[in-house]
Amino acid sequence: MSLAKKLTSLADRFLQPVNATHRPYEALRAYGVEGLPSAQAAARFGYSPGSFRVLVHEFRQDPARAFCRTPAKGPQTAPKKDRLRDRVVALRKQNLSIYDISRTLRDAGNSLSPAAVSVLLTAEGFARLPRRLDEERPPGSRPTTADVADVRQLDLSPRSCRTQFGGLFLVLPSLVAVSRDRLLRRAGFPGAEMIPAGGALRSLLALKLFGTARHTQVMRSVLDEGLALFAGLHVIPKRSFLTEYSCRIDPACYPKMLRFWFDTLTGWPLPRGCSFDLDFHTIPFHGADARVEKHYVSKRSRRPKGILAFLVHDAQAHVFRYGDADRRKEDQEGAVLVFARFGKQRTGHYPEERIFDSRLTTYTRLNERNGLGIHFLTLRRRSPQTRRAIAAVPASAWRPVELKNVTRLYRTPRLLERRITLPGYDGPLRPLTITDLGHEEPTLLVTNHLTQSPARWMGR
Repeated sequence: MSLAKKLTSLADRFLQPVNATHRPYEALRAYGVEGLPSAQAAARFGYSPGSFRVLVHEFRQDPARAFCRTPAKGPQTAPKKDRLRDRVVALRKQNLSIYDISRTLRDAGNSLSPAAVSVLLTAEGFARLPRRLDEERPPGSRPTTADVADVRQLDLSPRSCRTQFGGLFLVLPSLVAVSRDRLLRRAGFPGAEMIPAGGALRSLLALKLFGTARHTQVMRSVLDEGLALFAGLHVIPKRSFLTEYSCRIDPACYPKMLRFWFDTLTGWPLPRGCSFDLDFHTIPFHGADARVEKHYVSKRSRRPKGILAFLVHDAQAHVFRYGDADRRKEDQEGAVLVFARFGKQRTGHYPEERIFDSRLTTYTRLNERNGLGIHFLTLRRRSPQTRRAIAAVPASAWRPVELKNVTRLYRTPRLLERRITLPGYDGPLRPLTITDLGHEEPTLLVTNHLTQSPARWMGR
């Protein structure tokens, strides 16, 4: 490269600065030495007129400003770390971890976080300690572990303890009154000498009652004495046991327990309604290799792998009356009849009224229920033919209905009512088409109760 080109390249380095300290230097030099106007100097070096005027003002206030040294960012000293540097290095030479060092300093009245200790040791050239065995750790640095659950170690001597689960003990009188442990033994629930069936089920029940949805979250409370006392153990079982226990229960135990539970509560003065809400609920399964069918989940609008649970809710007493988690696709249509026979066996009569979704059964199954004298209400599916027929109905055929004792915005829907017959069903049915309920599509209901007030159905 010729000398002229080298000089030109060197001049460009001065005339086109990119460094954060070089650029303001050249801009101020052009303004103060070369005599360029403020606007031209600002434009040459990429400043706005206003920011360049601020730059000139700051330079006039501090004319001794150093341009050739990059200003350091942040604080340049750490008094707390510097004061404890020698102490931290001495503790590391004793083979203490950053957590041990932080704990030792805290006990001596010097607070220094493990992260700050790590930064200080890295600056001093120390590498991370290799993973140590429990017996190699210094005393006091090992994690606190709970004992193994064993009912034989339970101590019921009078004493006081603090717990976050005090509200659970309000449920104990009811569990004692129904002799729940005896029912579990009769139903064949598995148990062991260390953790009987009652202790295992109370542990799972405690987590549900307190709002901890998954038993895998029990590890945060394994040291809570109150939670263990509710379960009837000296410590609560760990996550591994609770996960395994649910897989050890024979499916035949559940219907037995349901019958025993129903018989026990029969003599109680509990409210009992005559109208029931029936529905399926899919419990998702998140494992890999399992013989689990795919079932529809309306909330997600898809069919993931899961267990199909059939639930019956008493609409008047607001309690669950029946449950079954052993339904397969091929027999789910008969679940409603199974519940009807169960109710007949336990109470002496069939349920008077049932409300369920259209996916729950077929018209042929509905005909069987009609022969038993059971009233039902179900949703109908909106087929294209049904939509066209509703659109063709004149406005004069609709009548308004006022909903009372309903806390909602839409209280005056419009109703279209008539009588129809369906294939596979003997006798007339009463379809109810409802609009102005706040939905874009009309709501379609069908019932075999020919005299009941439509407002009552619509309120439900």
